[in-house]
Amino acid sequence: MNTHHLFSQFPVLVSEHLTLQKIEERHLEEVFGIYSNDTVFEYCGIIPKHNKATVATMIGHFERDFHKKSRLKWGIFANNDKDTLVGIIEAFDFNQKVDMITIGYFLAEAHWGKGLASEAVSRVVRFLFQEVEVNRIQAEVMPANEVSKRVLLKNGFKYEGTLRQATLWSGKGIVDVEIYGLLQEEYKKERNPDLGVASSRV
Repeated sequence: MNTHHLFSQFPVLVSEHLTLQKIEERHLEEVFGIYSNDTVFEYCGIIPKHNKATVATMIGHFERDFHKKSRLKWGIFANNDKDTLVGIIEAFDFNQKVDMITIGYFLAEAHWGKGLASEAVSRVVRFLFQEVEVNRIQAEVMPANEVSKRVLLKNGFKYEGTLRQATLWSGKGIVDVEIYGLLQEEYKKERNPDLGVASSRV
């Protein structure tokens, strides 16, 4: 795992419709709009925040976590409106012993159903495999979160099983979580036509 590409400077990632970049204080209104919406976190281990000052402090924590090399949060911005934050995607739990990273993501409710989460995941996966050179990317999903599971499956992740009553999530208590994983070798096969495997990415 090449952590230099993660933390030497904040990585800005661009795809066809999206730019993933640093969340700053000027994005407070959009960040608050996401974190104050109970519906956004129905299936997440995150407690919604209804105090704007608390969210402002959180944005500072995003910067702190980056410098501590413990977590990287990208703001998701549409290329046709780069001033408006539409969601957040993050990478965390950097396990260098097995070259594994966990990802998570959520969008502002107004931007659901537009394919943005899938495109953001695709871009982060490409960055983590091609530049950071991780071997495995995984995500934990509550069994009822069908939308998130579709995003992962569309990006080549495989359902690996359910951990029953194995995780304590804030606001949810002890929950079951489904594990979805994608390996570097699977990613390469999916993208390389010479291996005779059709790619589902665009």
